[in-house]
Amino acid sequence: MDIQLEKKKGLRPKHYAYIGAGLLILFVGWKLISGSSLSTFRTDKERLSIAQVTEGKFDDFITINGYVAPIATIYMDAYEGGRVSEKLIEEGAMVKKGDIILKLENMGLYEQILQSESNLALKQNDLRSTRLNFDSRQVEGRRNLATAQYDLQRAKRNYDQNQALYQDELISSEVYLTSKENYELAQKQYEIVKLQTEQDDALRKTSLAGLDTDLQRMRKTLSMVYERLDHLNVRAPADGQLGFLDAEIGQSIAQGQRMGQVNVLTDYKIEADIDEHYIDRVKRDLVATLERNENEYPLRVRKVYPEVRNGRFRVDLVFTADKPVTIRSGQSYNIKLQLGESNDALLVPKGSFFQSTGGQWIFVVDAAGNEALKRPIRIGKQNSRFYEVLEGLEPGEQVITSNYDSFGDAERIVLK
Repeated sequence: MDIQLEKKKGLRPKHYAYIGAGLLILFVGWKLISGSSLSTFRTDKERLSIAQVTEGKFDDFITINGYVAPIATIYMDAYEGGRVSEKLIEEGAMVKKGDIILKLENMGLYEQILQSESNLALKQNDLRSTRLNFDSRQVEGRRNLATAQYDLQRAKRNYDQNQALYQDELISSEVYLTSKENYELAQKQYEIVKLQTEQDDALRKTSLAGLDTDLQRMRKTLSMVYERLDHLNVRAPADGQLGFLDAEIGQSIAQGQRMGQVNVLTDYKIEADIDEHYIDRVKRDLVATLERNENEYPLRVRKVYPEVRNGRFRVDLVFTADKPVTIRSGQSYNIKLQLGESNDALLVPKGSFFQSTGGQWIFVVDAAGNEALKRPIRIGKQNSRFYEVLEGLEPGEQVITSNYDSFGDAERIVLK
């Protein structure tokens, strides 16, 4: 009879192997869990731009691109509307102030001139007739005044004689009283004629003065209409180059419509657009330099436009000394604009990481070059080559300067 043997309880050698494998798996899992607490992005090292943080001289300038423009541009707007009848000068030609560029015709203005001339002629005839009437009345008034004065003198003389005769009782009382009454009547008639003559003279002065004023006003109006007629000749407003001319023969031009411009070429300026990041630092009278054929030409910021469009604002710069001999409108130049004095600083080469981070953080590569960790930093000024680092980095450290958009929210970059 077979005897059944009991299995011995306890761990056997193979059990130790299983336990060891399990602990190893647990340890590896723990390492993976602890290491993955930071969000990680994996990428090829060759696809990134990595630069070293260095100490050096920070030149506080920026390089901007500008275009040559005339020092001034004068626009030509139509004083009077009309139809283009003649085009005397073409675009690009040099003009002198007062040169006729276009000739317009305006039938309505011609009719207005004829009407004004007709009204002026009528007013002149009215004034002439009125003056003749007043002159005739003045002559008649003076004749009547002279007659009244003569009658007064005769009546007075007769009265004086009769008064003496009456006192000597040589004439009757009736004759004396009659001469006295005739004298008093002549005296009153003289006063009336004199008063009427004075009033006629005053009326003549005021009426003729009013008519003269109206006539002068009509003449002034007519001269203004003649000026409008002269405005149908579109003239160059200044010496320079006719920049553009938007008018062709037969085209109707409305009053106030812009027809062209004259570029004043006595000097030039540079128009440049600058990133809005610098808008608080760019001021009038900052100095700049233009390099051309190994020569430097000094510039000065003359005007800063406050309006920002598409993230950029505009400035005008003018030459403060010599300018390139071959300079022409429309040429493009790179300009070095000095924003401040140079100083010693910690420098990071410029890169597109700034657009992703705003300069608030950066990925720093470890000493082995296998991974990079996100680190907060503080950036100050910048020029065309470097950012000035104020906090967060040390000299000799390696940083990723290429674009971070593909990294997402990763805080750790594994470099393969």
